Order: sequence, then C-alpha cells, then structure tokens
Amino acid sequence: MKTIKGPGIFLAQFAGDTAPFNSLESIADWVAGLGYKGVQIPSWDGRLFDLQKAATSQTYCDEIKGMLASKGLEITELSTHLQGQLVAVHPAFDAQFDGFAPAKVHGNPSARQEWAVQQMKYAAKASAKLGLKAHASFSGAFAWPYFYPWPARPAGLVEDAFDELARRWKPILDVFDENGVDVAYEIHPGEDLHDGVTFEMFLERVGNHPRANILYDPSHFVLQQLDYLAFIDIYHERIKCFHVKDAEFRPNGRSGVYGGYQSWVDRPGRFRSLGDGQVDFPGIFSKMAANDYAGWAVLEWECALKHPEVGAAEGAPFIDRHIIKVTEHAFDDFAAGGADRALNARLMGIG
Repeated sequence: MKTIKGPGIFLAQFAGDTAPFNSLESIADWVAGLGYKGVQIPSWDGRLFDLQKAATSQTYCDEIKGMLASKGLEITELSTHLQGQLVAVHPAFDAQFDGFAPAKVHGNPSARQEWAVQQMKYAAKASAKLGLKAHASFSGAFAWPYFYPWPARPAGLVEDAFDELARRWKPILDVFDENGVDVAYEIHPGEDLHDGVTFEMFLERVGNHPRANILYDPSHFVLQQLDYLAFIDIYHERIKCFHVKDAEFRPNGRSGVYGGYQSWVDRPGRFRSLGDGQVDFPGIFSKMAANDYAGWAVLEWECALKHPEVGAAEGAPFIDRHIIKVTEHAFDDFAAGGADRALNARLMGIG
C-alpha cells in the first residue's frame, strides 16, 4: 500500500488580480503558510503560469520547480480544464465557451478547437519537463444537451457523439503517452464523461488507451446520487488524480437532482467546504489507501456559503487528518509463525 501525498490545493478558484493571488510566487507563499505541500496549477492563467513557455523551456520549468521547492511546495499536476472543455463543444454552448479561449478565435469553433488541441499538446510536454506523471482536464461534450431522453434521441446520436469525442482525443492521448503522462478526466456533469458508464463508453472507443484515466471528485457523485465509494472499487486502477471536495444533497418537495434552475445556494445539491457537507471522507481515504492510490489529495474549494480564504485555511488540516500513513506490516504479525506444512496438515486432518 502507498501513502497518499498531500495536502495539495487547486489554485484556480483563488487566483486574482490582487496580492497575494496575482502571481505564482506570492500565492505559493500564502498556501505554504496554510500548511499545503502541493499546488495544482491552472495552466490557462497567465498570471501564474506560461504553458507554451513551459512546453518549450526546461529552464523555465526548473525555475518554477525550484521557486516552489524553496517554499516547501511541489506541483501536484497541471490543469487544462478550460482547454480540454474546448476540444469538444456542442454548438449550443459556443457563445458561453468562447470566453475560455483567446479573442482571436472567438466566433470560430474550428479555430478554437485547433487552439485547444495545441494547448493540450503543450500541456503534455510541459508536464514531462516538470517531472509530472498525471494531468487534470475535462473531456468536453457533444451529447450533454441530450442527457435526458426527452424528446427521444435519434437512434445512434449518443454513439456518434462518443465516436467523434474519441476521434478528437486519441491523437492527444498519444502525445501524452509519448511524454509519459496520464490524462485524468474529471468525471463531471456538463462533460460527456460524467459517470462510470460514460467513461467506459469513451475508453472503449479509444482502445482502452493507457493514458485515458480519471480525476476522482466525490462531490459530483453526491449531486448525481452515484455511489462514490463503489466507484473507487470499480475504477481504482484508472484513478490518477483526486479532488478533495465536499457536497451535500438535500432533496425537498419542490426540487431534486436537476435543481430547478436555482442558484447554488438554493439548489438541493450544492458544493460545500470540507467538513460541512455529506461526503464520507474517512471511507474515501481508506479505499484510496487500500487500492494503492499513489497521487495527491488536492483541495478544490467551491462553496456557495463560506469565504474562500476560510475554506482554504480549513482545508489543509482537514486533508492532513484524513491521509492514512499506511502500515508496513499486519497488526497481528506478532502472533504469526513461520510456515509449517506438517502442522497445517495435522490441523486440517489431512495427509
């Protein structure tokens, strides 16, 4: 068994235009002071990181790693959630997702997708130069607008959507394979890969690609009412990243899983700061340890109620308390004897 690394923190929700959130060095000082040991870096945020430069300059990567090491920090993973989303966009979301890309490709879905693919390839090379083994991203989506089967979906629509999703991702996965890095897709509503069944549909179409893997975030499973502990039992070999995020589901007589188009505060399913929701983290960390998860436990803070800086301050000790330092021997080893085949035979009355 392996001891999970952590605590780490995803910087995306904290980056901003004012200090200490406006540069990697200053935000690193802040998170180190809170007790974090790792940072997951949003590669699209130029205030913190230059993805293209990292893909082409070992010197830049070494400088970033050295600066973080001087503060007692490591990079857990790079993230391309926004760029990965743009690999596959349904036309219904074109206007909304243009904001994830440079202005020069707005209104031009094919140019936007080409830009996103190049970003993903940069991410593979940058991750390798940084010595990282896993990468966090989204899959994008063609079928999501049709997730509820009314009106009835035309025959073959979902299959065609996943065929095209796989066609777009297979060359990207190959580049990640060339660089020795796993792509961990966050299993997330709004993505075509939003549960175990859809991940399997995609995995089959990319030929069980060794680099097609999972970012596990139990909060999204609480909101779907999916068994997030059983999910680890089924998919643990593919889980390469872990977002530690809490959530709660409080159905009522007026609204349920779909949320009634309400704000996050009013939705029955909503994200919470660590310890304020319903997620069984002792159970999750136990299953991760038992299944040899060797990666990082990374706080992703999203809460409609609590201030983000409070959530971040509470997150590091929460994760640290839940990380299980795995045992090197069985608790009853003291009572064990060496193998004695003759004794075993006598005890069972055989031979």
